[in-house]
Amino acid sequence: MVFLFNLAARNVLDMMLLAVVLLVQAGVVFLLLRTPSLRGLRARRGILMAAAASACLLLIGFLLLFARFNRHFPAWIGAWVRGSAMIWAVLSMLWTAAWLIHRALRASLATPHSSSRRGFLNTAGASLFLAPAAVLGYGIFVQRFNLRLREQEIVIPGLAGDLDGIRIVQLTDIHLSPYLSERELMHAVAMANETFPHLALVTGDMISGGSDPLDACLKHLAGLRAEAGIYGCLGNHEIYANAEDYAAAQGARLGIHYLRNESARLKFGGATMNLAGVDYQRFHAPYLTGAEKLVAPGVFNMMMSHNPDVFPVAARQGYDLTVSGHTHGGQVRVEILRQDLNVARFFTPYVDGLYRRDGRAVFVSRGIGTIGLPARIGAPPEVALLRLCRS
Repeated sequence: MVFLFNLAARNVLDMMLLAVVLLVQAGVVFLLLRTPSLRGLRARRGILMAAAASACLLLIGFLLLFARFNRHFPAWIGAWVRGSAMIWAVLSMLWTAAWLIHRALRASLATPHSSSRRGFLNTAGASLFLAPAAVLGYGIFVQRFNLRLREQEIVIPGLAGDLDGIRIVQLTDIHLSPYLSERELMHAVAMANETFPHLALVTGDMISGGSDPLDACLKHLAGLRAEAGIYGCLGNHEIYANAEDYAAAQGARLGIHYLRNESARLKFGGATMNLAGVDYQRFHAPYLTGAEKLVAPGVFNMMMSHNPDVFPVAARQGYDLTVSGHTHGGQVRVEILRQDLNVARFFTPYVDGLYRRDGRAVFVSRGIGTIGLPARIGAPPEVALLRLCRS
């Protein structure tokens, strides 16, 4: 029990989400048991057994977040049990909302009674229950694999003439794991090479955990082709996997230059690009400490940072462009009343695409892979091609 308490204390957010889902499901069970038509012994047993199975799946999925439990299972089993628990948690919450809406409709239209209203209620009920499953199924089985090439022009005031039109291809948040195969990564690398980039960037989260195939990921990323080479920075999942030093060293042997609080001067014709990179910047810690020393006066300065919330600091330090990932573009995005709702917005205002501040810019790519929920809704995976422009 003490061990479980310590696990929960270190993962407060996950524990809070688990508690909310379990409480909502308990409330549904309570309401179902009070429904007159479900008071038979067989119905009550079925409801309680289903509730127990749901709670077990959610608890096992939570425990599989931790290596002490996860190591007893093959990597793909642990990942998909966790994913199934997440899928069921989301689906059960949506179905709960649909059931409550349907109950409210039935109560409001119960009298006077008519066949047309019964038909409306039946149709509305079926739609409410089918829609969440259809949308989630689309995100899992279709949009998660719908890799796109995203082209973005970025205007940089005062850009040197020889940098005008420079093409930079970015791969980020690959998460090579049971949720993303090597074949899909090979497809992404091939798509990137078809753009004939001048420069290739890999901005972190190559894997999700320590059991994922980092060597295979690096091998495929080394297949990127760019005139000025392949450069990268490391993300938070390299920290979780305790693989930062290994990734940087093995990447260097394969021709991938991971910049860890350092910079590189790249020449394009008569112009110089100063490319800097930092390791993952911990949330709400002092950002980019010492990175101001990497800025080169009088040339174009670009920063690679896995998480984009460093952008205001990077802009103040003198970086003309920051290139980031981390957010997955929200991964699951829903627009309600013209408001874009996604989890990433709770952590950063820079979720997806190009943002500007005081003449500086940050580009945030949606990335390729997924984490947690093996689905993408409203945020399809992408390979990003950035074009630097003078105007």
